[in-house]
Amino acid sequence: MAIIQIRIEDSLKDQAVAIYDGLGLDLSTAVRMFMKQSVIQKGLPFSVKLKPDGQNAMERIIKECQNISKQNGNDKMTMDDINAFIAKCHKEKKNGKK
Repeated sequence: MAIIQIRIEDSLKDQAVAIYDGLGLDLSTAVRMFMKQSVIQKGLPFSVKLKPDGQNAMERIIKECQNISKQNGNDKMTMDDINAFIAKCHKEKKNGKK
């Protein structure tokens, strides 16, 4: 059996222990459950996402550019078209629109 040591803030540990106590688990059991689910899922056992204003915003811009290009009957936009669209998105973001 292996021993794992980690360093975390006292307050984080205390908050997590309080939650696990409420579930009838000790910290070691909860960590073991997390690791077993990681193996079963072959990754983290929960969804990990970027904030909407992060990379997802750039993906949205790219998809919108592709859609505009297809609507205009071509598969490619000029750099001027792309720059104009990005400038429009920046302006909307400054004005609080998404």
